[in-house]
Amino acid sequence: MKATINRRDFLKAGAVTAVGTALLPHFLSSCTSGPAATGGNMTLHNYLEHFGVTEQIIKQIISEGLSKGGDYCDVFFQHMIGNYIGLEDKSVNRAYSDVSFGVGIRVLKGDQTGYSFSEEISMDAMKSAARTAANIANSPATVEPIAFESPKLPSYYAIKTPWEEISINEKIPYLQQINEKVFALDNRIIKSNVWFTDETSYVLFANSEGRITFDYQPMGQISVSCTAEQNGKKEQNYFDFSGRRGIEFFTPETINTLASEAVKRTVSLFEAVKPKAGELPVVLAAGSSGILLHEAIGHGMEADFNRKEVSIFSDKMGKKVAKDFVTIVDDGTNQNIRGSINVDDEGNESEKTYLVANGTMNSYLHDRISAKHYGVKPTGSGRRESFRHMPMPRMRNTYMENGPHKKDEIIETVKYGVYAESFSNGQVMIGAGDFTFYVKSGYLIEDGKLTQPIKDVNIIGNGPKVLADIEMVADDLKMAEGGWTCGKNGQGVPVSQGLPTVKVSKITVGGVNA
Repeated sequence: MKATINRRDFLKAGAVTAVGTALLPHFLSSCTSGPAATGGNMTLHNYLEHFGVTEQIIKQIISEGLSKGGDYCDVFFQHMIGNYIGLEDKSVNRAYSDVSFGVGIRVLKGDQTGYSFSEEISMDAMKSAARTAANIANSPATVEPIAFESPKLPSYYAIKTPWEEISINEKIPYLQQINEKVFALDNRIIKSNVWFTDETSYVLFANSEGRITFDYQPMGQISVSCTAEQNGKKEQNYFDFSGRRGIEFFTPETINTLASEAVKRTVSLFEAVKPKAGELPVVLAAGSSGILLHEAIGHGMEADFNRKEVSIFSDKMGKKVAKDFVTIVDDGTNQNIRGSINVDDEGNESEKTYLVANGTMNSYLHDRISAKHYGVKPTGSGRRESFRHMPMPRMRNTYMENGPHKKDEIIETVKYGVYAESFSNGQVMIGAGDFTFYVKSGYLIEDGKLTQPIKDVNIIGNGPKVLADIEMVADDLKMAEGGWTCGKNGQGVPVSQGLPTVKVSKITVGGVNA
Protein backbone atom coordinates (compact mmCIF):
# COMPACT_ATOMS: atom_id res chain seq x y z
CA MET A 1 0.00 0.00 0.00
CA LYS A 2 1.47 3.36 -1.03
CA ALA A 3 0.52 6.93 -0.17
CA THR A 4 -2.74 6.05 1.58
CA ILE A 5 -2.00 6.75 5.24
CA ASN A 6 -4.94 8.49 6.87
CA ARG A 7 -4.00 10.64 9.87
CA ARG A 8 -7.20 9.88 11.79
CA ASP A 9 -6.70 6.12 11.49
CA PHE A 10 -2.98 6.55 12.22
CA LEU A 11 -3.57 8.46 15.44
CA LYS A 12 -6.45 6.21 16.47
CA ALA A 13 -4.18 3.17 16.15
CA GLY A 14 -1.49 5.04 18.04
CA ALA A 15 -3.88 5.87 20.87
CA VAL A 16 -4.94 2.25 21.21
CA THR A 17 -1.30 1.18 21.30
CA ALA A 18 -0.53 3.79 23.96
CA VAL A 19 -3.34 2.68 26.26
CA GLY A 20 -2.32 -0.93 25.84
CA THR A 21 1.25 -0.22 26.92
CA ALA A 22 0.77 2.13 29.85
CA LEU A 23 0.63 5.27 27.71
CA LEU A 24 3.83 4.53 25.79
CA PRO A 25 3.43 4.38 21.98
CA HIS A 26 6.05 2.02 20.61
CA PHE A 27 7.00 2.40 16.94
CA LEU A 28 3.72 2.24 15.07
CA SER A 29 4.87 -0.04 12.27
CA SER A 30 1.37 -1.39 11.86
CA CYS A 31 0.25 2.08 10.77
CA THR A 32 2.70 2.35 7.90
CA SER A 33 3.68 0.12 5.06
CA GLY A 34 7.36 0.06 6.07
CA PRO A 35 9.36 -2.49 8.04
CA ALA A 36 9.97 -2.19 11.78
CA ALA A 37 13.35 -0.55 11.25
CA THR A 38 13.91 2.25 13.74
CA GLY A 39 16.58 4.75 14.68
CA GLY A 40 19.74 5.73 12.90
CA ASN A 41 20.13 2.44 11.02
CA MET A 42 17.34 3.28 8.58
CA THR A 43 18.08 3.81 4.89
CA LEU A 44 16.35 6.03 2.33
CA HIS A 45 14.33 2.99 1.30
CA ASN A 46 13.18 2.56 4.91
CA TYR A 47 12.12 6.20 5.11
CA LEU A 48 10.15 6.05 1.86
CA GLU A 49 8.33 2.97 3.12
CA HIS A 50 7.88 4.54 6.55
CA PHE A 51 5.89 7.39 4.98
CA GLY A 52 4.24 5.18 2.37
CA VAL A 53 5.64 7.02 -0.65
CA THR A 54 8.04 6.46 -3.54
CA GLU A 55 10.45 8.80 -5.29
CA GLN A 56 8.04 8.87 -8.23
CA ILE A 57 5.15 9.92 -6.00
CA ILE A 58 7.27 12.71 -4.49
CA LYS A 59 8.17 13.94 -7.99
CA GLN A 60 4.48 14.06 -8.89
CA ILE A 61 3.74 16.17 -5.81
CA ILE A 62 6.62 18.54 -6.61
CA SER A 63 5.40 18.82 -10.22
CA GLU A 64 1.98 19.78 -8.89
CA GLY A 65 3.62 22.43 -6.72
CA LEU A 66 5.41 23.87 -9.76
CA SER A 67 2.36 23.70 -12.00
CA LYS A 68 1.61 27.44 -11.79
CA GLY A 69 5.10 28.69 -12.52
CA GLY A 70 6.90 28.46 -9.18
CA ASP A 71 10.70 28.64 -9.24
CA TYR A 72 11.25 25.96 -6.63
CA CYS A 73 9.34 23.40 -4.56
CA ASP A 74 10.17 21.18 -1.59
CA VAL A 75 8.33 18.61 0.52
CA PHE A 76 8.95 17.87 4.19
CA PHE A 77 7.58 14.64 5.70
CA GLN A 78 7.66 14.23 9.48
CA HIS A 79 6.62 11.62 12.01
CA MET A 80 7.12 12.74 15.61
CA ILE A 81 6.54 10.67 18.75
CA GLY A 82 6.73 12.29 22.19
CA ASN A 83 6.30 10.85 25.68
CA TYR A 84 6.02 12.52 29.09
CA ILE A 85 6.09 11.11 32.62
CA GLY A 86 5.73 13.21 35.76
CA LEU A 87 6.39 12.46 39.43
CA GLU A 88 4.85 14.65 42.10
CA ASP A 89 4.31 14.12 45.82
CA LYS A 90 6.58 11.07 45.70
CA SER A 91 4.49 9.19 43.15
CA VAL A 92 4.29 8.96 39.37
CA ASN A 93 0.88 10.47 38.67
CA ARG A 94 1.03 11.88 35.13
CA ALA A 95 1.88 10.41 31.75
CA TYR A 96 0.90 11.14 28.20
CA SER A 97 2.05 10.63 24.63
CA ASP A 98 1.76 12.69 21.48
CA VAL A 99 2.03 11.60 17.84
CA SER A 100 2.34 14.03 14.94
CA PHE A 101 2.41 12.87 11.31
CA GLY A 102 2.17 14.71 8.00
CA VAL A 103 3.82 16.60 5.15
CA GLY A 104 4.51 20.28 4.44
CA ILE A 105 4.85 21.59 0.86
CA ARG A 106 6.57 24.87 0.01
CA VAL A 107 6.71 26.74 -3.29
CA LEU A 108 8.94 29.77 -3.91
CA LYS A 109 8.43 32.43 -6.55
CA GLY A 110 11.08 35.11 -6.25
CA ASP A 111 10.92 36.34 -2.66
CA GLN A 112 7.37 35.07 -2.20
CA THR A 113 6.48 31.82 -0.45
CA GLY A 114 3.45 29.57 -0.77
CA TYR A 115 3.02 26.95 1.94
CA SER A 116 0.51 24.25 2.77
CA PHE A 117 0.51 21.06 4.78
CA SER A 118 -1.48 17.87 5.06
CA GLU A 119 -1.98 15.52 7.99
CA GLU A 120 -2.79 12.76 5.51
CA ILE A 121 -0.17 11.11 3.33
CA SER A 122 -2.48 10.29 0.45
CA MET A 123 -2.03 11.26 -3.18
CA ASP A 124 -5.21 13.35 -3.23
CA ALA A 125 -4.38 15.17 0.00
CA MET A 126 -0.80 15.87 -1.01
CA LYS A 127 -1.76 17.09 -4.48
CA SER A 128 -4.38 19.38 -2.95
CA ALA A 129 -1.79 20.84 -0.57
CA ALA A 130 0.68 21.25 -3.43
CA ARG A 131 -1.89 23.12 -5.53
CA THR A 132 -2.58 25.45 -2.59
CA ALA A 133 1.13 26.23 -2.21
CA ALA A 134 1.44 26.64 -5.98
CA ASN A 135 -1.00 29.57 -5.95
CA ILE A 136 1.86 31.90 -5.00
CA ALA A 137 2.69 31.89 -8.73
CA ASN A 138 0.51 32.50 -11.75
CA SER A 139 2.27 31.56 -14.96
CA PRO A 140 2.98 28.44 -17.04
CA ALA A 141 5.19 25.84 -15.39
CA THR A 142 8.84 26.25 -16.35
CA VAL A 143 10.62 23.93 -13.90
CA GLU A 144 10.50 20.16 -13.67
CA PRO A 145 11.92 18.11 -10.77
CA ILE A 146 15.09 16.19 -11.61
CA ALA A 147 16.45 12.83 -10.52
CA PHE A 148 16.99 12.58 -6.77
CA GLU A 149 20.40 12.24 -5.16
CA SER A 150 20.80 11.45 -1.46
CA PRO A 151 24.07 12.75 0.04
CA LYS A 152 25.80 10.82 2.81
CA LEU A 153 25.31 12.84 5.99
CA PRO A 154 27.33 12.89 9.22
CA SER A 155 25.86 11.64 12.49
CA TYR A 156 26.09 13.97 15.47
CA TYR A 157 23.72 12.08 17.75
CA ALA A 158 24.09 8.35 17.41
CA ILE A 159 22.35 6.48 20.25
CA LYS A 160 22.34 2.83 21.27
CA THR A 161 18.60 2.27 21.65
CA PRO A 162 15.79 4.28 20.01
CA TRP A 163 13.31 5.75 22.45
CA GLU A 164 10.50 3.81 20.78
CA GLU A 165 12.04 0.63 22.18
CA ILE A 166 12.12 1.88 25.80
CA SER A 167 9.08 0.99 27.90
CA ILE A 168 7.56 3.23 30.55
CA ASN A 169 8.67 0.75 33.22
CA GLU A 170 12.29 1.39 32.27
CA LYS A 171 11.88 5.14 32.79
CA ILE A 172 10.02 5.29 36.10
CA PRO A 173 12.99 4.13 38.25
CA TYR A 174 15.00 7.17 37.14
CA LEU A 175 12.31 9.52 38.46
CA GLN A 176 12.05 7.59 41.72
CA GLN A 177 15.80 7.55 42.30
CA ILE A 178 16.09 11.30 41.72
CA ASN A 179 13.15 11.98 44.03
CA GLU A 180 14.64 9.86 46.82
CA LYS A 181 18.03 11.56 46.53
CA VAL A 182 16.48 15.03 46.61
CA PHE A 183 14.78 14.34 49.95
CA ALA A 184 17.85 12.58 51.35
CA LEU A 185 20.18 15.50 50.58
CA ASP A 186 18.53 18.11 52.83
CA ASN A 187 15.82 17.82 55.47
CA ARG A 188 14.47 21.25 54.50
CA ILE A 189 13.11 19.85 51.22
CA ILE A 190 9.32 19.58 51.42
CA LYS A 191 8.37 18.96 47.78
CA SER A 192 9.94 17.51 44.65
CA ASN A 193 8.71 17.33 41.06
CA VAL A 194 10.52 15.26 38.43
CA TRP A 195 9.72 15.13 34.70
CA PHE A 196 11.01 12.70 32.09
CA THR A 197 10.36 13.51 28.43
CA ASP A 198 11.60 11.88 25.27
CA GLU A 199 10.94 12.65 21.64
CA THR A 200 11.70 11.02 18.32
CA SER A 201 11.34 12.68 14.95
CA TYR A 202 11.65 10.93 11.57
CA VAL A 203 12.17 13.44 8.76
CA LEU A 204 12.22 12.97 4.98
CA PHE A 205 12.92 15.97 2.72
CA ALA A 206 13.06 16.36 -1.08
CA ASN A 207 13.17 19.34 -3.43
CA SER A 208 12.81 20.20 -7.11
CA GLU A 209 16.61 20.48 -7.47
CA GLY A 210 16.94 16.74 -6.91
CA ARG A 211 18.13 16.70 -3.31
CA ILE A 212 16.60 14.14 -0.97
CA THR A 213 17.64 13.75 2.68
CA PHE A 214 16.42 11.96 5.77
CA ASP A 215 17.18 12.04 9.47
CA TYR A 216 16.35 10.37 12.75
CA GLN A 217 16.32 12.98 15.54
CA PRO A 218 16.16 11.75 19.16
CA MET A 219 15.76 13.93 22.26
CA GLY A 220 15.75 13.13 25.97
CA GLN A 221 15.26 15.33 29.01
CA ILE A 222 14.98 14.93 32.78
CA SER A 223 14.05 17.94 34.91
CA VAL A 224 13.80 18.24 38.70
CA SER A 225 12.27 21.06 40.71
CA CYS A 226 12.24 21.18 44.49
CA THR A 227 10.82 23.37 47.24
CA ALA A 228 12.49 23.88 50.61
CA GLU A 229 11.23 25.48 53.82
CA GLN A 230 13.23 27.15 56.57
CA ASN A 231 11.70 29.04 59.52
CA GLY A 232 8.43 29.43 57.63
CA LYS A 233 10.13 30.76 54.49
CA LYS A 234 9.92 28.78 51.24
CA GLU A 235 12.24 28.76 48.25
CA GLN A 236 12.10 26.90 44.92
CA ASN A 237 14.60 26.20 42.13
CA TYR A 238 15.33 23.55 39.52
CA PHE A 239 17.94 21.81 37.37
CA ASP A 240 17.67 19.72 34.22
CA PHE A 241 19.60 17.73 31.63
CA SER A 242 18.67 17.51 27.96
CA GLY A 243 20.26 16.48 24.70
CA ARG A 244 19.96 14.41 21.56
CA ARG A 245 20.63 11.29 23.56
CA GLY A 246 19.18 7.92 24.40
CA ILE A 247 18.41 6.46 27.79
CA GLU A 248 22.04 5.36 28.23
CA PHE A 249 22.87 9.01 28.97
CA PHE A 250 20.99 8.89 32.27
CA THR A 251 23.73 7.25 34.35
CA PRO A 252 24.04 7.16 38.17
CA GLU A 253 26.33 10.20 37.87
CA THR A 254 23.62 12.07 35.95
CA ILE A 255 21.02 11.22 38.58
CA ASN A 256 23.31 12.41 41.38
CA THR A 257 24.04 15.68 39.59
CA LEU A 258 20.38 16.38 38.87
CA ALA A 259 19.39 15.89 42.51
CA SER A 260 22.36 17.65 44.09
CA GLU A 261 22.27 20.70 41.80
CA ALA A 262 18.52 21.18 42.25
CA VAL A 263 18.85 21.02 46.03
CA LYS A 264 21.95 23.23 46.17
CA ARG A 265 20.37 25.92 44.01
CA THR A 266 17.20 25.85 46.12
CA VAL A 267 18.60 25.96 49.65
CA SER A 268 21.21 28.58 48.73
CA LEU A 269 18.36 31.03 48.20
CA PHE A 270 17.74 31.17 51.96
CA GLU A 271 21.01 33.09 52.28
CA ALA A 272 20.57 35.12 49.08
CA VAL A 273 20.66 38.90 48.99
CA LYS A 274 20.16 41.63 46.42
CA PRO A 275 23.16 43.55 45.13
CA LYS A 276 23.30 47.32 44.99
CA ALA A 277 21.47 48.71 42.00
CA GLY A 278 23.26 50.44 39.15
CA GLU A 279 25.86 49.80 36.49
CA LEU A 280 28.11 47.00 37.75
CA PRO A 281 30.70 44.61 36.35
CA VAL A 282 28.97 41.32 35.53
CA VAL A 283 30.81 38.03 35.27
CA LEU A 284 28.89 35.43 33.26
CA ALA A 285 29.52 31.90 34.50
CA ALA A 286 30.60 29.20 32.06
CA GLY A 287 27.66 27.20 30.70
CA SER A 288 24.00 28.11 30.75
CA SER A 289 24.53 31.86 31.17
CA GLY A 290 25.17 31.64 27.43
CA ILE A 291 21.41 32.23 27.12
CA LEU A 292 22.28 35.94 27.28
CA LEU A 293 24.46 35.44 24.20
CA HIS A 294 21.61 33.60 22.47
CA GLU A 295 18.98 36.23 23.16
CA ALA A 296 20.90 39.50 23.11
CA ILE A 297 23.19 38.72 20.18
CA GLY A 298 22.19 35.51 18.38
CA HIS A 299 18.69 36.55 17.27
CA GLY A 300 20.06 39.77 15.83
CA MET A 301 22.34 37.71 13.59
CA GLU A 302 19.55 35.69 11.97
CA ALA A 303 19.57 36.77 8.34
CA ASP A 304 15.85 37.39 7.89
CA PHE A 305 15.96 40.20 10.47
CA ASN A 306 18.97 41.70 8.68
CA ARG A 307 17.53 41.24 5.18
CA LYS A 308 14.55 43.31 6.35
CA GLU A 309 16.93 45.74 8.11
CA VAL A 310 15.17 45.10 11.41
CA SER A 311 18.25 43.96 13.32
CA ILE A 312 20.69 46.40 14.89
CA PHE A 313 23.44 44.26 13.32
CA SER A 314 22.21 44.81 9.75
CA ASP A 315 24.93 47.39 8.96
CA LYS A 316 27.79 45.79 10.89
CA MET A 317 28.99 43.01 8.56
CA GLY A 318 32.77 43.10 8.30
CA LYS A 319 33.02 45.67 11.09
CA LYS A 320 34.71 45.41 14.47
CA VAL A 321 32.10 44.67 17.15
CA ALA A 322 34.23 43.24 20.00
CA LYS A 323 37.80 42.75 21.17
CA ASP A 324 40.11 40.44 19.21
CA PHE A 325 39.71 37.52 21.65
CA VAL A 326 35.91 37.38 21.17
CA THR A 327 34.73 34.70 18.71
CA ILE A 328 31.07 33.65 18.60
CA VAL A 329 29.77 30.67 16.65
CA ASP A 330 26.47 29.00 15.97
CA ASP A 331 27.14 25.31 15.58
CA GLY A 332 24.94 22.39 14.58
CA THR A 333 27.73 19.80 14.76
CA ASN A 334 28.28 19.36 18.52
CA GLN A 335 27.93 15.71 19.51
CA ASN A 336 24.62 14.95 21.26
CA ILE A 337 23.90 18.60 22.15
CA ARG A 338 20.24 19.64 22.14
CA GLY A 339 20.45 22.08 19.22
CA SER A 340 22.56 19.89 16.94
CA ILE A 341 21.21 18.71 13.59
CA ASN A 342 22.69 16.42 10.94
CA VAL A 343 20.75 18.27 8.25
CA ASP A 344 18.54 21.32 8.42
CA ASP A 345 14.86 21.39 7.44
CA GLU A 346 15.76 22.55 3.92
CA GLY A 347 18.02 19.56 3.25
CA ASN A 348 21.29 21.43 3.86
CA GLU A 349 24.08 19.88 5.90
CA SER A 350 24.68 21.41 9.29
CA GLU A 351 27.87 23.36 9.94
CA LYS A 352 29.81 25.53 12.38
CA THR A 353 29.09 29.14 11.44
CA TYR A 354 31.38 31.92 12.70
CA LEU A 355 29.13 34.89 13.50
CA VAL A 356 31.91 36.97 15.06
CA ALA A 357 35.50 36.00 14.26
CA ASN A 358 38.25 37.61 16.33
CA GLY A 359 36.00 40.53 17.19
CA THR A 360 34.76 41.16 13.62
CA MET A 361 31.24 40.50 12.37
CA ASN A 362 31.64 37.61 9.95
CA SER A 363 28.34 35.95 8.97
CA TYR A 364 24.60 35.85 9.47
CA LEU A 365 22.60 32.67 9.90
CA HIS A 366 21.04 31.86 6.52
CA ASP A 367 18.20 29.78 5.20
CA ARG A 368 17.61 29.30 1.47
CA ILE A 369 15.78 32.61 0.94
CA SER A 370 18.25 34.85 2.78
CA ALA A 371 21.26 33.07 1.25
CA LYS A 372 19.92 33.82 -2.23
CA HIS A 373 19.32 37.45 -1.25
CA TYR A 374 22.90 37.89 0.00
CA GLY A 375 24.50 35.74 -2.71
CA VAL A 376 26.00 33.24 -0.26
CA LYS A 377 25.49 29.58 0.61
CA PRO A 378 22.92 28.56 3.27
CA THR A 379 24.55 27.94 6.65
CA GLY A 380 22.39 24.92 7.50
CA SER A 381 20.18 27.15 9.64
CA GLY A 382 16.79 26.69 7.94
CA ARG A 383 14.67 25.22 10.72
CA ARG A 384 10.98 24.74 11.47
CA GLU A 385 8.93 23.54 14.43
CA SER A 386 7.16 20.85 12.42
CA PHE A 387 5.74 20.00 9.00
CA ARG A 388 2.99 22.54 9.75
CA HIS A 389 5.47 25.42 9.57
CA MET A 390 7.74 27.09 7.01
CA PRO A 391 11.50 27.06 7.66
CA MET A 392 13.35 30.26 8.55
CA PRO A 393 16.83 31.16 9.85
CA ARG A 394 17.22 29.81 13.38
CA MET A 395 20.01 29.25 15.86
CA ARG A 396 21.30 25.78 16.81
CA ASN A 397 24.00 25.80 19.53
CA THR A 398 25.27 29.34 20.05
CA TYR A 399 28.43 29.87 22.09
CA MET A 400 31.60 31.88 22.52
CA GLU A 401 34.93 30.16 22.00
CA ASN A 402 37.65 30.07 24.65
CA GLY A 403 39.68 33.19 25.35
CA PRO A 404 43.11 33.89 26.85
CA HIS A 405 42.14 34.40 30.52
CA LYS A 406 41.45 32.24 33.60
CA LYS A 407 38.22 32.12 35.63
CA ASP A 408 39.91 33.01 38.94
CA GLU A 409 41.86 35.78 37.25
CA ILE A 410 38.62 37.30 35.96
CA ILE A 411 36.83 37.19 39.32
CA GLU A 412 39.84 38.70 41.08
CA THR A 413 39.60 41.82 38.89
CA VAL A 414 36.13 42.71 40.25
CA LYS A 415 35.95 44.90 43.34
CA TYR A 416 32.13 44.76 43.54
CA GLY A 417 29.87 43.10 41.01
CA VAL A 418 27.65 40.17 40.10
CA TYR A 419 28.49 36.59 39.13
CA ALA A 420 25.51 35.25 37.11
CA GLU A 421 25.15 31.47 36.84
CA SER A 422 21.74 31.02 35.23
CA PHE A 423 18.98 33.17 33.78
CA SER A 424 15.26 32.95 33.13
CA ASN A 425 12.54 35.14 31.61
CA GLY A 426 14.77 36.80 29.04
CA GLN A 427 13.37 39.33 26.59
CA VAL A 428 15.08 41.10 23.71
CA MET A 429 14.06 43.75 21.17
CA ILE A 430 15.66 42.62 17.91
CA GLY A 431 15.65 46.09 16.37
CA ALA A 432 17.24 48.05 19.20
CA GLY A 433 19.15 45.11 20.64
CA ASP A 434 17.92 45.93 24.17
CA PHE A 435 17.43 43.04 26.57
CA THR A 436 16.35 42.24 30.11
CA PHE A 437 17.02 39.04 32.05
CA TYR A 438 16.13 37.65 35.44
CA VAL A 439 19.12 36.13 37.25
CA LYS A 440 17.87 32.81 38.62
CA SER A 441 21.07 31.97 40.50
CA GLY A 442 24.40 33.68 41.09
CA TYR A 443 26.65 35.35 43.65
CA LEU A 444 27.95 38.69 44.74
CA ILE A 445 31.58 39.42 43.92
CA GLU A 446 33.28 41.39 46.65
CA ASP A 447 36.99 42.22 46.68
CA GLY A 448 37.68 39.62 44.00
CA LYS A 449 35.84 36.75 45.70
CA LEU A 450 32.44 35.07 45.39
CA THR A 451 30.52 35.75 48.60
CA GLN A 452 26.75 35.64 49.13
CA PRO A 453 24.18 34.08 46.76
CA ILE A 454 21.89 36.54 44.99
CA LYS A 455 18.26 36.30 43.90
CA ASP A 456 15.44 38.37 42.41
CA VAL A 457 17.87 40.36 40.29
CA ASN A 458 17.24 41.78 36.82
CA ILE A 459 19.96 42.85 34.43
CA ILE A 460 19.23 45.29 31.62
CA GLY A 461 21.48 46.00 28.67
CA ASN A 462 22.07 46.22 24.94
CA GLY A 463 23.46 43.39 22.79
CA PRO A 464 26.00 45.34 20.71
CA LYS A 465 27.10 47.30 23.78
CA VAL A 466 27.64 44.10 25.78
CA LEU A 467 29.77 42.77 22.93
CA ALA A 468 31.88 45.89 22.94
CA ASP A 469 32.14 45.85 26.75
CA ILE A 470 33.46 42.28 27.05
CA GLU A 471 36.80 42.76 28.79
CA MET A 472 37.94 39.22 29.53
CA VAL A 473 37.15 35.70 28.26
CA ALA A 474 38.35 32.58 30.08
CA ASP A 475 39.48 29.22 28.68
CA ASP A 476 36.75 27.12 30.34
CA LEU A 477 34.01 26.89 27.67
CA LYS A 478 31.07 24.79 28.84
CA MET A 479 27.92 23.93 26.92
CA ALA A 480 24.59 24.25 28.74
CA GLU A 481 23.24 20.94 30.00
CA GLY A 482 19.58 21.90 30.20
CA GLY A 483 16.69 21.99 27.80
CA TRP A 484 15.96 25.21 25.93
CA THR A 485 13.31 25.84 23.29
CA CYS A 486 13.74 29.01 21.24
CA GLY A 487 10.62 30.86 20.19
CA LYS A 488 10.37 32.94 17.03
CA ASN A 489 7.34 33.95 14.96
CA GLY A 490 5.18 31.44 16.83
CA GLN A 491 7.56 28.52 16.27
CA GLY A 492 9.65 26.71 18.86
CA VAL A 493 12.80 24.68 18.09
CA PRO A 494 15.29 22.97 20.45
CA VAL A 495 18.52 24.90 20.95
CA SER A 496 21.47 25.10 23.27
CA GLN A 497 24.14 27.60 24.14
CA GLY A 498 27.44 27.82 25.93
CA LEU A 499 29.99 30.23 27.29
CA PRO A 500 33.36 30.34 28.95
CA THR A 501 33.57 32.61 32.00
CA VAL A 502 33.19 36.14 30.61
CA LYS A 503 33.58 39.56 32.21
CA VAL A 504 31.43 42.44 30.93
CA SER A 505 32.72 45.76 32.25
CA LYS A 506 29.27 47.09 33.07
CA ILE A 507 25.61 46.11 32.79
CA THR A 508 22.68 47.76 34.58
CA VAL A 509 21.72 45.62 37.58
CA GLY A 510 18.39 46.02 39.33
CA GLY A 511 18.95 45.48 43.05
CA VAL A 512 18.33 47.37 46.27
CA ASN A 513 17.66 51.12 46.07
CA ALA A 514 16.67 50.63 42.43
